[in-house]
Formats: sequence, C-alpha cells, structure tokens
Amino acid sequence: QVQFVESGGGTVEPGGSLRLSCVVSSSIFSIGVMGWYRQAPGDQREWVASISTGHLTDYADSVKGRFVITRDNSKNTVYLRVNNLKPEDSGIYYCNGVQRSTTTPVFDSWGQGTQVTVSS
Repeated sequence: QVQFVESGGGTVEPGGSLRLSCVVSSSIFSIGVMGWYRQAPGDQREWVASISTGHLTDYADSVKGRFVITRDNSKNTVYLRVNNLKPEDSGIYYCNGVQRSTTTPVFDSWGQGTQVTVSS
C-alpha cells in the first residue's frame, strides 16, 4: 500500500510563503501524475495542483499564479511552494496520485497531511 508523508506546513501571516513536501513510499514515476489536495474545516477535500512525469503542471483557479508544484522522481518526493498566502488557503494539505486528465485521486488511502494556517 502506498504511503504518503507530508510536511512543511505552519502558521504564517497573509502574504507569507511555505514549502510543502510529500515523500511517497513507492516510485512516483510509476504512479504517474502526482497532485496536492487540501481540506478546510467543514469542507470537502479539494484538488489544488497536479504535475505529470514530464513536469507539465495544472492548478486550480484559486491558486494559479501563487502556488508552484514540482517533483523529484529520484527522491519520490513532490513539493508545493505556496506563495502570497490568503486566509482562505488555510487547511490540511495532502498529496496523492491523480488519475490522468482528471482531478480524481488515484489512491483511497491518505497521509496525515500537513496543516497550513494563514492568520494575522
């Protein structure tokens, strides 16, 4: 069973930045498209960004221009640089594989996530 270990979250002021990391227990090259999702209290988990094995990226409209997703296949690690953070970006951030040409996660299992809190 694939395992995900997210880290890098924290509490920042509006306009701040963080770098989130996700270490995957299996080859992310084999998984294919990787992505980040987030969940705010009381809300459903939502897709944030995806990156293909060829480093093609896609973003939710709400984060486009502020977030940057990257991957290092040699380290089985996916990153999310979150810039110019807004209070509405607060939530728990998770990574997972992404079904090709969709925003649907590949795996039913999730890591513990990493908490991002944006507050003044």
